[in-house]
Amino acid sequence: MSIEIKSAESCKYDIVSLGEVMLRLDPGEGRVRTARQFRAWEGGGEYNVARGMRKCFGLRAGVVTAFADNEVGHLVEDFIMQGGVDTSWIQWKPYDGLGREVRNGLNFTERGFGIRGAVGVPDRGLTAASQMKAGDIDWEKLFGEEGVRWFHTGGIYAALSDTTPEVVIEAVKIAKKHGTIVSYDLNYRPSLWKSIGGHAKAQEVNREIAKYVDVMIGNEEDFTACLGFEVEGVDENISKIEIDAFKSMIEKAVSEFPNFKATATTLRAVKTATINDWGAICWHDGEFHQSKAYPELEIMDRVGGGDSFASGLIYGFLTTNDPAQAVNYGAAHGALAMTTPGDTTMATVKEVEKIMGGGGARVDR
Repeated sequence: MSIEIKSAESCKYDIVSLGEVMLRLDPGEGRVRTARQFRAWEGGGEYNVARGMRKCFGLRAGVVTAFADNEVGHLVEDFIMQGGVDTSWIQWKPYDGLGREVRNGLNFTERGFGIRGAVGVPDRGLTAASQMKAGDIDWEKLFGEEGVRWFHTGGIYAALSDTTPEVVIEAVKIAKKHGTIVSYDLNYRPSLWKSIGGHAKAQEVNREIAKYVDVMIGNEEDFTACLGFEVEGVDENISKIEIDAFKSMIEKAVSEFPNFKATATTLRAVKTATINDWGAICWHDGEFHQSKAYPELEIMDRVGGGDSFASGLIYGFLTTNDPAQAVNYGAAHGALAMTTPGDTTMATVKEVEKIMGGGGARVDR
């Protein structure tokens, strides 16, 4: 049984994401602590999905977020426009000249190499996006008048403040009212939740949001920390134990949340920061579908790989409505995205489909 998705003709957007977009400052092959220069990018877990849908897959994408109205905010806006994502729903907050009341988020990110893992140092206190509250966005206009086929948000944005969960819940309720498919990436980050209630708060917030989600994305840690489904016998490698444990957990989750039409996760075995085994699995309509495996995947920059998996998965559902195809689009796109620097994809749909079909790394001329 396929997922019932609104037609492209009836909607302005194929996908809209809700989340914070930060300025990523990347020291390249070096360390943040010794850097003398940084390369600037934009990035944010929820936003990266919309950008991937536009830049790689050519679909119509928008983002709902907020910035402080200063030069840094407009720099991030310029990156968003370069990615082809619609900026009509960005809110601009007056800047006080100091950042005492509102500011824009920064994310210093090391890619890692070999035995040195990737490191993220976010600086996102008092950001404009974290201060958004229910009532700020005219969701009725977005979902009811302009039309959105698919809405994506996630647990990173929901963890930013006391008000962001209210924004998410307001959005998903109205999306559901107008027949928009809702996906949510649990994306558990202990550092975001620890000062506002830890696991207990994460579960309180995410279990309420889960009631309105059609496609739930997350690994075994996410499902345990955010939804309270305990799993035994899971190790850090892609193995039969891990896959069987994930399947058991998903069966419990869909029993408690029958609104889930599909769930999906990446399967990653971290050997070094630059060598991972990679794959993915998707549950839909009582069946599990596992992607092609990518053993010994060489990684340049792992940040955003899961977001690129999500965008490929969503593209697969939007274009084929076949979960087996969708999970393979997701796994291939995530793999390719990690071969280039930055949070966001530099792949093309032609490259994704080549990898899905078993194509190799021989030079194209």
